[in-house]
Amino acid sequence: MKKWLGRSLKHKLSLLIIVVALVPLLFLGIFSYNIAAGLTEEKAKISGMNTLRQLEAYLDTMVKDVENMSLFLIGHNGVQEYLKSPANNYVQQTTIINFLTNLAFSKDYIANIIIEPLGEKTPISFKSLVGSDFTDVTESFPNYYDQQPNWWSSVHQQWTFEGVRKVITLARPIRSTDKYKLIGKEQINLDQAVIAEQITQAVLEKSGFVLLLDEQNRILAGPTDWTTNLPLSHYYPDIGTFDGVSGFLDYGEGADKKTILYKTMDSGNWKLVGIIPSEEYRSQNRYFLTLTAVAVSVAILFVIIFVIFLIQKITNPLSALTKFLKNTSPDEPMPAIPVKSIDEVGQLIVSYNKLSSRIVKLTDEVKWNESLKKEADMQALQIQMNPHFLYNTLSSIHWLALMNRDTKIAEMVGSLSDFLRFSLNNGQEYCSIEQEIIHVKNYVSIQSIRYPDKFVFQVNVASSIQEKFTLKLLLQPLVENAMLHGILKREGEGSITIYAECDEQGIHFTVADDGIGIAPERLNWLRTQLSEHPAPHEMGRPTKGGYGLRNVHNRLVLHYGKDAGLIVESAEGEGTRVMFTIPNTEDTKSDNK
Repeated sequence: MKKWLGRSLKHKLSLLIIVVALVPLLFLGIFSYNIAAGLTEEKAKISGMNTLRQLEAYLDTMVKDVENMSLFLIGHNGVQEYLKSPANNYVQQTTIINFLTNLAFSKDYIANIIIEPLGEKTPISFKSLVGSDFTDVTESFPNYYDQQPNWWSSVHQQWTFEGVRKVITLARPIRSTDKYKLIGKEQINLDQAVIAEQITQAVLEKSGFVLLLDEQNRILAGPTDWTTNLPLSHYYPDIGTFDGVSGFLDYGEGADKKTILYKTMDSGNWKLVGIIPSEEYRSQNRYFLTLTAVAVSVAILFVIIFVIFLIQKITNPLSALTKFLKNTSPDEPMPAIPVKSIDEVGQLIVSYNKLSSRIVKLTDEVKWNESLKKEADMQALQIQMNPHFLYNTLSSIHWLALMNRDTKIAEMVGSLSDFLRFSLNNGQEYCSIEQEIIHVKNYVSIQSIRYPDKFVFQVNVASSIQEKFTLKLLLQPLVENAMLHGILKREGEGSITIYAECDEQGIHFTVADDGIGIAPERLNWLRTQLSEHPAPHEMGRPTKGGYGLRNVHNRLVLHYGKDAGLIVESAEGEGTRVMFTIPNTEDTKSDNK
């Protein structure tokens, strides 16, 4: 290796530049992979918690509906009269059954509703009850209802003429409305299959799943191969406790490691638990690892090819010069070398040619001082090479800087790309208000990088308005005008806000800023300019400097009429408001084709 390096300057330069280029590339690849792996896990956790929140919203609605239904049953006159009566009344029973049927109508999660009198009177249910393994909490805790208004059971079976099904029961006592005396009990049975269907439809990543647990961490619903009423610790021993209302914890090690997300519901004291196998992260991380390896390998290959090409361009003239010098006889005139470039190496060859012509005339002196000349030539060669080497080294470092993807530059270039793509828009004049706002946000994103901590941008536009269509490139020139002439000229941080509201007349837009405002005389001049009607061939023509206020005003008047033009309000030192109205036309409802 040492001998290989010592024989050629080309080898030394190639190895040095390749090493300098490859080390940052390798570190960048490792860093990018680690960042991507962390983001993959964090994204899965956030997505999983969002899924649990959606399930919680559905279950909370169902639980609150059932609890409200139970309160309604307690106060129902027919239920109160039947439970207070000493004997069975079949007319009352039929009326209550019809009432319960109507109450549970269209609620697919209601399996049955049971009104149970005290004593020997017949219980009432809208589905004929054949049998049930329901056991009320009062059999274990007789005074339970003295402290709690209701009780949620675990999963149990219930038999009706329709068959057997698993249910979860909300039980509560029924007291008379006049004397607050216990006169019976009610049970509202939830169909566990309906709840389980909602739970199993919520998929976390590809192989993750969700469980519904009761307050004792027993399984109420989950995948079909999980047994209900078993505690979660049966499947995951030593899982630990769920601290707080929500969070996540890791369970297991290595290939069996799992991320467990949990969320305690406000109603029913139930818990939603999401389980994501770590294999999901590994599969995605393997993809990122492969992608990173391919990218780094391509970059390394490109660097090697580019370095070899660059070194060849640098060292070939030097190699030619070395070959001429090596093959030249001291007793013969030194031949001239053709000059093929005007860079430092070319200048060196020119100097060599001048030196060789002088050597012809001073042959005797050259022979006498040959050893000194060779040393001087080598020194001159080194002096010429050092600036060239430094120049090319700096060029390489600059090239490496361009290859290093800076996130701010990437964000700015991406926003600029979207900005230009929307401006062209295949020649279309109309776009949705949502697209127009996105276009403004791309412009603001570019300016926020250019002027950090200089302004705050907000959009207050209802989602229903964003679906409507408008003439494009209306808001961005107004935001640009507010930024350049209002915000950037004031001290400290300013704000720019877009408002939009819709009524019978149309959509009213306002672009407001708290910049330096407009002087009264300047404001009067501006209003005069906007009130003047330009010639038809000038309307819609861009003003100098781009789409200014006059240009936007002219386009609004051209497409929507004179009442749609700009209205400018401003107070010096307080800010400016620019307003316009898009009338209700077909263009505001659908794309102009």
